[in-house]
Amino acid sequence: MLQISKDIIQKITEEFYWLHRHPELSYQEVGTTARLRAALARAGVRVLEVPLKTGLVAEIGTGEAPVVGLRADIDALPVTEQTGLAYASEKPGVMHACGHDFHMTSVLGAALYLKQHEKELQGTVRIVFQPAEEAPGGARDVLATHALDDVQALFGLHTSPLFPVGTVGVSAGAVTASVDKFVLRFTGKGTHAAHPERGVDPIVMASSFVLAVQSIISRNIDPAHRDLVSITRFTSGNTWNVIPAVAELEGTVRCLDNADRALIEKRLRELADGQAKSFGGSVEVAWTAGPPATDNTPHWSDCAREVAAAQGLTVAAAPVSLAGEDFAYYQTTLPGCFVLVGTGKSPANHNPAFRVDPAALGPAAAYLAALAMQALIRI
Repeated sequence: MLQISKDIIQKITEEFYWLHRHPELSYQEVGTTARLRAALARAGVRVLEVPLKTGLVAEIGTGEAPVVGLRADIDALPVTEQTGLAYASEKPGVMHACGHDFHMTSVLGAALYLKQHEKELQGTVRIVFQPAEEAPGGARDVLATHALDDVQALFGLHTSPLFPVGTVGVSAGAVTASVDKFVLRFTGKGTHAAHPERGVDPIVMASSFVLAVQSIISRNIDPAHRDLVSITRFTSGNTWNVIPAVAELEGTVRCLDNADRALIEKRLRELADGQAKSFGGSVEVAWTAGPPATDNTPHWSDCAREVAAAQGLTVAAAPVSLAGEDFAYYQTTLPGCFVLVGTGKSPANHNPAFRVDPAALGPAAAYLAALAMQALIRI
């Protein structure tokens, strides 16, 4: 069993407190990046020259193949903290409400251990501190630097308030969903509310779509699949006695299956157009594709489970979530595994009262270090 020293645990715990107190939003992680760079420099870890404004990529080991990677995201959320912690955020309206401070310091702890044992490494471990996961899209920025072109397996982690400290959740395949956003602009013809026959009501048009769009999930998708379409905003008009000319809807589509993802977009566009035309109006569809579903490689999922068991951790199946995760961008080209690390009972991620138990830092850092070392052997 690999064990992290008390000195490393103390260092990363201090860094965790500092990072939690000083959160920064996506693409604004200047202080965070400087703090991580300084911690790595003190340990003698090589930081690579890559064209990233925030975030960084470092390297430990021989500098030669095989190469595996450990990734942590570094940005915070526009959330006002309500935890009451002694080390609560000092920035009003900004908080590490998703555990990225824990991700950073767990990976930092693994890096510090691996540096101390660098001569034992049978290859190279690339350390990725990625900006803007919440944007999302920071993963694409890292990929664009080509710093991971030679990486043969990549591992990421996420805090989980569903598991106690000492538990790791691992599952092959998709554990988070693809995330797409749509905005629909239904256009009719405005008129006085007392004379609807003189206009074309976009509110009726859009309302019929809100009901019809749910038929995609209930009638076009395999009932055993987990997908959703949610309408999250409906806006139209500005007074009580006028039928407006325009109604706008906004929403999201979440899928675990790529074929379902394509079908839902196709059917949503068809339904929107059909509903608009049936009432004598028109519709414009703006579609924004986000990250795909995660795709944990079976081989590396098995490795992640076996290493967790060898570390004395409880291994559980990672529950599938329709939340998104831009680690999935890496998995479109790189094999690997995205694991959940138990951080103790807490309100859900993104909640103002979300918190992690710092006691999970040592076990998580040791697990990640052991996982990287074992992965080098198994490539």
